[in-house]
Amino acid sequence: MKKIVIASDHAGYKLKKFLIEELIKMDYHIDDKGTFTEESVDYPDYAHKLAIDVDSGIYEKGIVLCGSGNGVSMTVNKYPNVRCALCWNEEITRLARLHNDANVLALPAKFISEETSLQCLKIFLNTKFEGGRHLNRVKKISNIKY
Repeated sequence: MKKIVIASDHAGYKLKKFLIEELIKMDYHIDDKGTFTEESVDYPDYAHKLAIDVDSGIYEKGIVLCGSGNGVSMTVNKYPNVRCALCWNEEITRLARLHNDANVLALPAKFISEETSLQCLKIFLNTKFEGGRHLNRVKKISNIKY
């Protein structure tokens, strides 16, 4: 079974719920690290939970959401094996996978539609890392081993 981890703050909660429903339709098992309401929370509390699981290899890919996408992406990118890309359109998402081997997708919930977020998600899940000239660059991000 395909599996993925997802987390959001209160600003990303509604969009996260929508994406979870779509992921279930795509036969994904989802590990939702929270939050579970629209009550105000601190995004790092949930982003760290996701990052720990991606960093350790429990999950190959994850999705984080907050209002701008910046806070969650800054948080998860503190982990050496996490390469989070803040994406808001199809081309940025495609390049994040092709050239940077992004393993976490950050979405700006206040600035992206459900339709666009779903397209970004599908591209993120289905685009393979190109490797080649990009491999050495990706290795240098945090001295990861391929």
